[in-house]
Amino acid sequence: MGKPTGFKEYKRQSTPERDPLSRTKDWKDYKLPMPEAELKEQGARCMDCGIPTCQTGTDMNGHTSGCPVYHLIPEWNDLVYQDQWKEALARELKMNNFPEFTGMACPAPCEGACVLGINEPPVAIRSIERAIIEKGFDEGWVKPEPPSVRTEKKVAVVGSGPAGLAAAAQLNKAGHHLTVFERSDRIGGLLTYGIPEMKLPYEVVKRRVDLLEKEGIAFMPNTDVGKDYPVKDLQNDFDAVILCGGATQHRDLKIEGRELGGIHYAMDFLHTNTKSLLDSELKDDNYISAKAKDVIVIGGGDTGTDCLSTSIRHNCKSLTQFDYNQKKPAERQADNPWPEWPIIHRLEYGHKEAKAVFGTDPRAYTVQTKKFVGDENNQVKEVHTIDVEQYIDEFGNRIKQEIPGTERVWPAQLVLLAIGFTGPEQSLIKEMNVKTDSRSNVKADYGQYKTNLDGVFAAGDMRRGQSLIVWAINEGREAARECDRFLMGSTQLP
Repeated sequence: MGKPTGFKEYKRQSTPERDPLSRTKDWKDYKLPMPEAELKEQGARCMDCGIPTCQTGTDMNGHTSGCPVYHLIPEWNDLVYQDQWKEALARELKMNNFPEFTGMACPAPCEGACVLGINEPPVAIRSIERAIIEKGFDEGWVKPEPPSVRTEKKVAVVGSGPAGLAAAAQLNKAGHHLTVFERSDRIGGLLTYGIPEMKLPYEVVKRRVDLLEKEGIAFMPNTDVGKDYPVKDLQNDFDAVILCGGATQHRDLKIEGRELGGIHYAMDFLHTNTKSLLDSELKDDNYISAKAKDVIVIGGGDTGTDCLSTSIRHNCKSLTQFDYNQKKPAERQADNPWPEWPIIHRLEYGHKEAKAVFGTDPRAYTVQTKKFVGDENNQVKEVHTIDVEQYIDEFGNRIKQEIPGTERVWPAQLVLLAIGFTGPEQSLIKEMNVKTDSRSNVKADYGQYKTNLDGVFAAGDMRRGQSLIVWAINEGREAARECDRFLMGSTQLP
C-alpha cells in the first residue's frame, strides 16, 4: 500500500493548526486544511505491512488499540496517494458512517496501532480520513441515498449521539422507518453539546443530520422519552427500540465544600456554552462564564482540555488543570509496548492555547483535591490540595499515598469537575424495566445488543459505559444489524 519507500522518503505531517494565541479570540475550527500534495505524501507513508493492525480495534490493557469500526485504512491511504479521491471516499464510507466526526474528534487509536509507529512516527491516518470526507462534500460526491424499497417496520432510536445516528443510518439503509428521539433542542447528543465548537463545529454535525433527514429519517428533538413521550407509546408505536442514551450520569467529587456555588460539572459548563453560542453568540448570558475568574479544572482527560479552551475564550483570569496522575513520559515505556495505545505526554490544543495566553502549561500533576472553601456568599474562593505519590506494591496493587508538607491553597471562583461519568441515567431504564449490569449500564452482550426485553436493544455508552466516538459508531452499526435480523429473520447489514 502507498509507495513502497514512502515511509523512508516522507516525514509525518499532521493537520496544521491556526496560531494558538490568535485562535482563542473566536470559536472557529482550530485546524487548517492540509494541502493535497502533502496528503498524498502522507498516504504514501502507509507501509505494505502485511497485517494492518490499524484497522482492527480491540481493548488492550484498558485502552483501545486500532480502529473499532474496522476502517479500511491502508486501502484509502493508497487511493489518496494514487489521487483517486472518489474511490477513497467509497472505501472510507464502507465501514464508517461518519468519518467527519472521527476525523475531527477521535483520539485516533488507529495511529497508536500503526505498524510504522513501532520505530517511526505513525501514518497521519486521522488527517487523511478527514480530508477524504471533506473533499467528498466539497465535490458533491456525498449525496442523500434513500432506500429504493421500504419495509413496513418502524424502529425508534432513543438518543442522537454517534451510536444512535449510526444505528438509524444503517437501519434506514435496510428500508425501515426510523424515528430518532433527542431530549435536547438540537440533534447530535454529545457531538453537539459535549464537544466545543472549535473542535467539532455544529455545522459539521448539522450537515450530516440534514443528509440523514433527506434520506428519510425522522428526528424528534425536545422529546425526552419517558416524560414528553410515554414509554407505553414507544412500545406500542414501534416494532423495535434501540437505546442509545449515552452515559451521562456525572461522577461527583464528594468532599468538604462541594455544595458551594461556582462548582460545576464540566459537561454542564460545555453544554450551556455551546447552546448560548449557537442561540445568540453568547449574548443571552445563559451560560456559565469563566470571565475574569481563577479557574480550576479537575481532571486530566479530553473533557478537561475542552474546558481549558472554553475558559480561555471567556477571558478567564488564570487557569489550572489538576491531574491526579504523574506526568507521562515522552516515549513509550517497556510496560506499554506497541500496539497498545501509547501512554505518553501530549500537548493537546487546549494546553497549547493556555501556554500561549498564560505562558505555561496549565497542568498540575499528582494533585489531590481535599476541600473547597467559600466566601461570605457561599461561593467557592479556594481549592485546598495535597500532592500524592503512587506505586505498585508487592501484590500488584496500585497504592496512593499523600505526601506530608505538600498542602497548597489555590484561588478559584470557578471549579469544573471533568472526572468522567458513572454510567447512564436510570429513570428511563427503570421505567422500561430494562436490566442493568454491575456498573449500572444496560445489560446487553456485545455483538448481540439484546436487552432482557424482546425487541429492545442497547448500544454505545449506555451499554458499554463512557467510551470513544468510534466505539459508539461501531456499536450503533452492529446493533442495527441485530435489530434488522430480529425484524426480518435475516440481515445483509455488516
